[in-house]
Amino acid sequence: MKSWLLFLGTYTRSGASRGLYRLRLDAATGALGPAELAAASPDPGWLAWTPDGTRLLATHPSPSQIIVFQHGPAPGELHPLGAFPAPGAAAGPSHLAVAPSGQLALAAHYHGGYLAAFPLHPDGTVGPAQRFPHAGRSVHPTRQDRPHPHSVLFSPDGRHALVADLGLDQILTYALTPAGDALRPEPVAVTATQPGAGPRHTGFSRDGRYLHVLNELDSTVSTYAYRASDGHLQPLGTVSALPAGCATSNTAAEIRVHPAAPFVYTSNRGHDSLTVFEEDPATGALRWRQNLPSGGRTPRNFALSPDGRWLVCGHQDSPEVTVFAVDPRLGTLTPTAHAATVPCCVCVLFAPAA
Repeated sequence: MKSWLLFLGTYTRSGASRGLYRLRLDAATGALGPAELAAASPDPGWLAWTPDGTRLLATHPSPSQIIVFQHGPAPGELHPLGAFPAPGAAAGPSHLAVAPSGQLALAAHYHGGYLAAFPLHPDGTVGPAQRFPHAGRSVHPTRQDRPHPHSVLFSPDGRHALVADLGLDQILTYALTPAGDALRPEPVAVTATQPGAGPRHTGFSRDGRYLHVLNELDSTVSTYAYRASDGHLQPLGTVSALPAGCATSNTAAEIRVHPAAPFVYTSNRGHDSLTVFEEDPATGALRWRQNLPSGGRTPRNFALSPDGRWLVCGHQDSPEVTVFAVDPRLGTLTPTAHAATVPCCVCVLFAPAA
């Protein structure tokens, strides 16, 4: 493959951006092609592929919570199939994910305090959403005064969906039906994080045995052993996402697991940096490897190329989209001169390999 196709979700509310952008990354050199508008859409803040790569789902800030795009026939072409609502929605979701079955999408509603489940039909339409409300609070007086589901992640085995609720300091595990087309009504496991940690985004180890949880409020990563039989999480340890002695005001943003090697990456907003960890495959424990500037302001999101050779980082408060080379042996990052310009980038997503 000579290049990788990637899509960028943005916030359009400032007027500097117009929606979804596409560009290509040269697989050999890491060079980025020019960013092109793929679809005009308000605030497509999070993006997710269906497993077959034929449809791209994007969040929407109005009661029409999910927009579905048909991908193709030419690579990078997006054709809107429709916008689909969620019950009682006053604001758009912060995050969404598609089940391995391709029959279910879940959207985490940070402001609404609930999870929405959307059936996905073969023709690209979306069925009526079912709502799963959360309840409670945690210790932070303003950020945790009520539930704030921030992200959802399907387990690699397709049996569970894990929801990080920043407001509750909890990871809630829901079971899927055997067909993978719906959720069971109640969580099968609820795991408490450290009070005030604020779990935001999550990532499974490559073998599916461990879950790494990025905590936004205290800028840490917590690791849990995942029990596939019932979705139970066993705490194993927590490490800082910031350099030792760092006093910069910061909120952690994204976590990604390398597709082919035992490395984990996170981003920091405020410190405006990327952090690299090495994972012990036997225990799941993370060991600090590197921290370096992200190349812009507020690195809200980044992604690794499918071959794991490149990391592409978008920034919310400056227009730089930066590229880093990944050392295949150490996992460490080296900045490159390659970059693109996209305002208010808040999601970076590579297209599935053809």
